[in-house]
Amino acid sequence: MKRFLLLVLTVLILAGCRDKNTFTVNGKIEGDKQEYIYLKRVDVNIPILIDSSRIGNRGTFHFKVRSSEPDFYQIGLTESDFITILTRPGERIKVSFSGNTLFEDYIIEGSDGSEQVRVLDTRLYETRKKLDSLRTVYENTAKEAGSEEKLAFLEEKFNTLVKNLRMKNIEFIISNPTSMAAIKALYQKLDEETYVLYESRDLQYLKIVTDSLGRYYPNSRHVKALIQDFKNEMNQFYSQQIQRIADTFPETKLDPDLKDINGKRIALSSLRGKIVLLTFWSAKSRECIAENLQLKEFYKIYKSRGFEIYQINLDEDESDWKAAVRFDELPWINTREEVPGNPKYAKLFNVQQLPSNFLYDRDGTIVGVNLHGRSLQIKLNQLFNN
Repeated sequence: MKRFLLLVLTVLILAGCRDKNTFTVNGKIEGDKQEYIYLKRVDVNIPILIDSSRIGNRGTFHFKVRSSEPDFYQIGLTESDFITILTRPGERIKVSFSGNTLFEDYIIEGSDGSEQVRVLDTRLYETRKKLDSLRTVYENTAKEAGSEEKLAFLEEKFNTLVKNLRMKNIEFIISNPTSMAAIKALYQKLDEETYVLYESRDLQYLKIVTDSLGRYYPNSRHVKALIQDFKNEMNQFYSQQIQRIADTFPETKLDPDLKDINGKRIALSSLRGKIVLLTFWSAKSRECIAENLQLKEFYKIYKSRGFEIYQINLDEDESDWKAAVRFDELPWINTREEVPGNPKYAKLFNVQQLPSNFLYDRDGTIVGVNLHGRSLQIKLNQLFNN
């Protein structure tokens, strides 16, 4: 009898260990759907098919997956009709669908992460629907005579919806910085071009999530990708913001046109065809002086291959600027804001700290923002060796 109990106990323990390395999904779909439903693992940004399940006569299906860490998966009928879940090893997940599409109306149990994702995705879906409806009303109203007041009201309503969704995502991130679902909240988009977190200061939340998840899940490929992508996403975000500002001020664009140390006026656009590093600096900043000395080394290496530096100084005292340029023998184009106390181009480029820089390719497109030291050297190597 004791042997039997010991054997049963051993089997239960082993089964428990196995359960900790898997998760299951038991689901049900109402209505007449397809014959199969599919499960894909999200490999950072690419869904990879790992399993399929035949949908039973009563609309039921089942998945069992080996898993060792929190991970994102998609359950779907087609490429466009799916939901995203966030699973943990050991979870026993139940999901039921009752809408015309999977993501319109579903209930999920047994997975806190998946419920968090559902809330985020549902909120985004509903906001998008409202915004689309407002766009239609706006277009129709714009055709009416004397519709300025109505259009202003619709614009305010549109902006309020966008701002509310942004605040909800920020609240989620602050409340759940250790949840992988925070990655979802960071990268949601209202459309192909617009992030829900659209303000420059929202980058602080990207930093919060990166630091937090990096401590809790250092080996997760999602977290590794987040850390690796942090700088790229920040650069892309700034580039989008700069373009929006440029669209608002079409006469100035992103083309500094300033006098150099010899009084010669030089436009940034005149350097088209070269790889150009636009930098903002001050002679009173030790960090700027140190970076200038390093830039001299890069300049020696790449100048003959088409590299140029266009520097904009922000010192109030013109003599400080000229003295620093001559003392350090800076060989590139060195200009100065015409009104340093109200720097036109520093504001246009949303410069928040010094030194700041923007790297342009030969076509005049910004391909990097605030690249310093080794990061700048790696990017220059890529541009000149491709």
